[in-house]
Amino acid sequence: MSTRSVVGVMASTLSSREANLSSIEAKWRIVAVTAVAPIAWGATYVVTRHLLPADAPLWGAALRDLPAGVLLLALARRRPHGAWWWKAPVLGMLNFGAFFVLVYVAAQLVPSSIAASIMALAPLALAGLAWPLLSQRPTARWAVGAAGGLAGVLLVVGLGAGAVPAAGVTASVVALLASSLGAILTTRWRDETPLLATTSWQLTAGGIVLVVVAGVIEGPPPRVDAVGVAAYAGIAVVATAVAFVCWFTGLRHLPAGTVGLIGLLNPVTGVLLGVAVGGESLAPAQVLGILLVLMAIAVTSGGRNPGPPARGGRNERERGTRL
Repeated sequence: MSTRSVVGVMASTLSSREANLSSIEAKWRIVAVTAVAPIAWGATYVVTRHLLPADAPLWGAALRDLPAGVLLLALARRRPHGAWWWKAPVLGMLNFGAFFVLVYVAAQLVPSSIAASIMALAPLALAGLAWPLLSQRPTARWAVGAAGGLAGVLLVVGLGAGAVPAAGVTASVVALLASSLGAILTTRWRDETPLLATTSWQLTAGGIVLVVVAGVIEGPPPRVDAVGVAAYAGIAVVATAVAFVCWFTGLRHLPAGTVGLIGLLNPVTGVLLGVAVGGESLAPAQVLGILLVLMAIAVTSGGRNPGPPARGGRNERERGTRL
């Protein structure tokens, strides 16, 4: 082989390695962006517990969603078009309206640790729905990460004792399935419409439903002081508007199962902030659980990027994507 050929092969190899490194860096940036969502959601536990009224959870959800939707709608400056007139309300109900109502019902019937443990099954639900709907097949790497992540969450939140009402468990499971189906359909129905616009339509539609339900069940909105108004505003802007744009960004660029495992940062953040702000203690088992969750995210996010999820076209569905 000539010197020129050797140099050419070396240059091609270096170029390939640089492209691979660039792809890995881009993937980790998407992982970091996606992680903003569950971290922000985990922070809402502390804010809600210390700054907002505890007897109006439905109004709390409504005052998160509707202002966030209106804010993003003002920024996007686009109205729904075509099929989005019915797709946006469906997604708004699954991702926000029905989800928050069911979570409210579950909170009245089962301990928070049980509800959190059920919601920790989100990676399995997302992966199970992504296989038939998005042709994203689980791999051994993802299975190992999912097992470690679920074990970690169980250690972090613990398990409640005593009898658990079946109605509360059912509400939690249906909430899990509704949000997971909403996430999968958000990916399947994506098109060239800007993410900011589709997110605003979902939040607005879900927020309107929540306002109606909250008014019927809880009556007038709760009265809060200036600190409460600031807390609601912070949750609406950061933990809802920004968080869901980040979450849906992850769903556009990462496999659904990977996004589900990143979502396990939600209870981890809540526990850590409870220690930092609320003066709660952290047991050794919880420390181990947090490490397991972080390792699970690292394991599943460190593999080769399979590319964007399939949009549902025939060729893409037949080719498939592996989680």
